[in-house]
Amino acid sequence: MDTLNTVVIVGAGQAGGWVAKTLRDQGFTGEIYLLGDEAHPPYERPPLSKAVLLGDADHHTTYLWSEQQLSDLNINWQPQFRVTAIAREQQTVTGDNGKTLAYDALVLATGSRVRTLNLAGSDSQRVRYLRNMEDCTQLRNDLSESSSLLVIGGGWIGLEVAASARKRGATVTVLEAGERLSARALPPEFSEFLLHLHQEQGVTVKLGVNLEKFEETPTSIKVYLADGSVLEADQVVVGIGVIPNAELAQAAGLAVNNGIVTDAEGRTTDAHIFACGDVTSYPHPWLGRMMRLESWANAQNQAIATAKAILQQDAKYHEVPWFWSDQYAVNLQALGMPQQWSTPVYRGDPASPSFSAFYLNDENQLDAVIAINSPMDIKVSKRLMEQRKAVDAKALADTSVKLQSLLKG
Repeated sequence: MDTLNTVVIVGAGQAGGWVAKTLRDQGFTGEIYLLGDEAHPPYERPPLSKAVLLGDADHHTTYLWSEQQLSDLNINWQPQFRVTAIAREQQTVTGDNGKTLAYDALVLATGSRVRTLNLAGSDSQRVRYLRNMEDCTQLRNDLSESSSLLVIGGGWIGLEVAASARKRGATVTVLEAGERLSARALPPEFSEFLLHLHQEQGVTVKLGVNLEKFEETPTSIKVYLADGSVLEADQVVVGIGVIPNAELAQAAGLAVNNGIVTDAEGRTTDAHIFACGDVTSYPHPWLGRMMRLESWANAQNQAIATAKAILQQDAKYHEVPWFWSDQYAVNLQALGMPQQWSTPVYRGDPASPSFSAFYLNDENQLDAVIAINSPMDIKVSKRLMEQRKAVDAKALADTSVKLQSLLKG
């Protein structure tokens, strides 16, 4: 673009915040407007289902930068500013407060929202979702040793909430529609690992469950299942995935397909508009297909690359997908997102507190790695995957062979 004096960022979450911070880090001295529909400055969401929900951390610890720090960076953060329209020809955005801002570059970091249930009784106040700070605070206040909780959904959020609630002493039941836990992100052997982990901690897990309706009583919430059984608890938390907030982009005529379509540098089909974070679908060079990733690492690192692209720096985003989850005493980290899972090569005993599983393709390159309490294995494996190195399966399995040595081969 010929002129770059003003950058407007719609969405003041992790992705939007990192765009603003990176622009300043890279020497941009123009106007930056950071527009968020929440009352909080940019914060990290992963702790909401873990440390903050447990009460081990205050919500202020999740802030990326305080209001004062944003001011010191000369970032014009405007909370509770919901953008309702983009005028591409005029290069302006308008908020629900009637205010209009002009931009030279616009960044859409609108994130995602929770997928909700549409069943009779699912609008009960006892049916909760966990997406923002207020959700977390309300749920934490209601959880106690004597409380009971039904968790709908056996993915990352559902299982992390289940683990945190169980650690707080609540009675917990997890209901999952699929035949295994976290099936979208993990192979069957790790679904089984998580199932046993939660069962050992006293969580009841029911798989292949179909919900019929909810019924609120003066003191509880009942869940009616398709098999005729009825479950009752104090609260229900629903974690069944998210939906990208792409409506604003779609209304403006930008390409949308499972999120806002961008190139590897965050550019949309409008040269003045960029996008990053959960809301984007982009050509992932490592995976070789269009992807929309929902992770802490993607929100931060794609935002950094996008900010550099706005400043016309070469900053293609091509990192290996990385996810993690903390449940009880287990830290699970995963690299890669293969469309098919091969037979794992284990490093360490899968029955031990720490081990790793490696998934190789036909060329003996790493397609994916999953590590339990083994962060160093992830660190080295990421480099092996980035280099597309062929590795020896026997060496991977041999704990007497240092993984770092495989980088030299």
